Amino acid sequence: MPSDLCRTVTYSPAYTLVPTYECFNRCTYCNFRTNPGQSPWLSLTEAAEQLVSLRRQGVIEVLILSGEVAPGSRRRAGWFRHIYRLCELALEAGLLPHANVGPLSWAELTQLKQVNVSMGLMVEQVSPKLLETVHRHAPSKRPELRLQQLTWAGEMAIPFTTGLLLGLGETEADWVDSLMAIAAIHQRYGHIQEVILQPHSPGQRQIVSGNPLAEVDLLRAVTLAKVHLPASIALQIPPNLVSRSTLLACLDAGARDIGGISPVDEVNPDYAHPCPVSLGDAIAPAGWHLRRRLPVYSQYDSWLPPALAALVKTWRDRLLAAV
Repeated sequence: MPSDLCRTVTYSPAYTLVPTYECFNRCTYCNFRTNPGQSPWLSLTEAAEQLVSLRRQGVIEVLILSGEVAPGSRRRAGWFRHIYRLCELALEAGLLPHANVGPLSWAELTQLKQVNVSMGLMVEQVSPKLLETVHRHAPSKRPELRLQQLTWAGEMAIPFTTGLLLGLGETEADWVDSLMAIAAIHQRYGHIQEVILQPHSPGQRQIVSGNPLAEVDLLRAVTLAKVHLPASIALQIPPNLVSRSTLLACLDAGARDIGGISPVDEVNPDYAHPCPVSLGDAIAPAGWHLRRRLPVYSQYDSWLPPALAALVKTWRDRLLAAV
């Protein structure tokens, strides 16, 4: 049991399933995508076998993270059915799905709500000038499309995670604009659980090389987020993309979550996730206690369909018994 002097940092014990790496976007900084037709889709049989063993390994969340098939493609319907079935398989294994698969249609979002305890989509940045640079060949990165998705999620009462990607060539004023856009949508619907502040961290596979975001700038972003976002939104820092000292500085500045910790960071494969036990030991001397959480925050449990709410309650009871 942590002492009363300890402050809490949360994380979700997670495993990432990638339906496909193929993506019709070509963001210059991406270390995830392959060209359409070059990434075999994850076999449902293989996924089911993986999922069966995950609970014994302490996993709670299954992050369904996919490259995007273009909305107009004849393969889009099959891609969506594949994602939906992976979410069902996660639930059948007693795990909690969280899908982040790019912008969806209203009908697609409505369907996935039935098999996800929460969902996510990065805003990245609302500045349209990035469409002339890093997002020149990324149709689904249009800011209005991303903000529309946040709005639809609010209208559907979907607990949601979003975030900013920092260091793409935007300005501090752009960060404020992005934060204020997220805050405005949350103030209408109250559905945004977390905002991730993700520093650009160059990898070996990206199209155009770039510089990592300076850690002092990340700390500045945390400070701005505390000013411009409602206090009910948790700020999340990816612990594998920062030094230990910067992580502690971000926590002191107001970040309180480090996201889903999976064996591999599929988005940033050059940066290994830390072991939760060793990370917890490392931050404990500074007065921080690392605590497991679910991919849906407790204030949103009543929003869930009955079958999902019952599974979430089982997990909450299990975590409470483990304290």
